[in-house]
Amino acid sequence: MQTHSKKHFNILIFGASYGSLLATKLALAGHNATLVCLPAEVELINTVGTRVRLPIKGREGLVEIDSRGLPGKISAATPENVNPTNFDLVVLAMQEPQYGAPTVRALLEAVAVAHIPTMSIMNMPPLPYLARVPSLNANDYRDCYTAPEVWDKFDPKLMTLCSPDAQAFRPPEEGVNVLQVRLPTNFKAARFESEDHTNMLRQIAADIEAVRFEVDGEKIELPVKLKVFDSVFVPLAKWSMLVSGNYRCITAAGMRPIKEAVHSDIKQSEATYAWVRDLCISLGADPKDLVPFEKYAAAANGLGSPSSAARALFGGAKNIERVDKLVQLIAKQKGKSLPVIDEVVTLVNAQLEKNRAQ
Repeated sequence: MQTHSKKHFNILIFGASYGSLLATKLALAGHNATLVCLPAEVELINTVGTRVRLPIKGREGLVEIDSRGLPGKISAATPENVNPTNFDLVVLAMQEPQYGAPTVRALLEAVAVAHIPTMSIMNMPPLPYLARVPSLNANDYRDCYTAPEVWDKFDPKLMTLCSPDAQAFRPPEEGVNVLQVRLPTNFKAARFESEDHTNMLRQIAADIEAVRFEVDGEKIELPVKLKVFDSVFVPLAKWSMLVSGNYRCITAAGMRPIKEAVHSDIKQSEATYAWVRDLCISLGADPKDLVPFEKYAAAANGLGSPSSAARALFGGAKNIERVDKLVQLIAKQKGKSLPVIDEVVTLVNAQLEKNRAQ
């Protein structure tokens, strides 16, 4: 068995909602995580910690992990109270439009200037990551971003992307420090350009893998691991899922659950999924970098609520992550289009205009 020299990393995570899932995995493995969030969240997390609830295969109910009893420490801070040079790694776990907020933008710029390796777990790949995909020119896609200029000072070599396949939500009746996982799949990260930074990710992945958590006197393995891959295309596997599921929750009549978006017309979903998959392959992805439709369709059966993009859009958001628009534009440059995607982009544009007018 390979042994790792045990180094404890300090990791800064933008966003306390989805970010608390990765923070919990890190703290279980002995690393320290600081969540950048709103003052009310900061106070709650620093007073009573976070709670993450996970379903475990073969066990009834959910296992709850309380951050206060973990080997690593989870704390929280507002953006203006963070010095990025105190951290080994930065993780981006907010929705893309949130990085335009003044205090968040200032901290993000400080991270870029300090040259701290940064891993995004957003659905929307940051512009500097697109610059690492050999066949893309990142400048072509600035219009797909809410505040493209926030990415300008990043060195693409220091940015990687991790596909956030695990699905989680904040139960509305609970405090903002509680996160419930509904689909406990893995985080799949592309390597950094540098071997040193990639080795840090690999060590963190191995540390998370090794964790055993005690439940009712029994030491169990927990789902949601970090996997590190050499291909920059692995995280782009999420695009097929987003376009055939998440964005198709958005309809002219309102929103619908992901399960319904995928399974109400399975043939159309499969065709959409395959089309986006083929687009990724045309960019240079190896088919084995990507996820087969059957596996996604099976997972979608467990997703009984609308996607976060749909909920934000119909909740009045003036900006949402535009992976739909990004995929449409990349395809257009290759002389390809798909009516399903064009329809989604039109629906999202119209609803955003309505939200902004209000």
